[in-house]
Amino acid sequence: MIVRRERPADVGAVDALHRAAFPTDVEARLLAELREDAGFLPHLSLVAVDGDDVVGHVVGTRGRIEPHGVPAVGLGPLGVRPDRQGRGIGAVLVHALVAVAEATGESLVALLGDPAFYSRAGFVRASELGVEPPDPAWGAHFQARRLGGPEGRGTFRYAAPFDRL
Repeated sequence: MIVRRERPADVGAVDALHRAAFPTDVEARLLAELREDAGFLPHLSLVAVDGDDVVGHVVGTRGRIEPHGVPAVGLGPLGVRPDRQGRGIGAVLVHALVAVAEATGESLVALLGDPAFYSRAGFVRASELGVEPPDPAWGAHFQARRLGGPEGRGTFRYAAPFDRL
């Protein structure tokens, strides 16, 4: 298995993967909207490929920490083909996205997800870093990892398509 940047030829396989990995099509629809949004960061749309098969995908999009508009990355959606789940593919994709984000000068990656899973990749409750979730009810499930650069404090805002969920 290798992890690489998503290519235009992968879009159909990535869409099918997200539709299979989740009980509804919300993630697949969100991803389609993100690709058309100004917040889409093509270098942070990564696929895990085994031979010719796309078996996992993760995307990071432009977020901001308000009120000062400090740039940050919002991770998600992350999906792994159901027949390949539980084999570490999701973890590899998260680590790869964080590595690319750090190498390209991003200061923070934030996400909504399971603390037990994401803590293994160095994520902590975002409020510990002075970053509050868009929805306070998210609590410990809203997590972040500081990478360097300006330490924005405030409320995290995802790319616009997330607001339409």
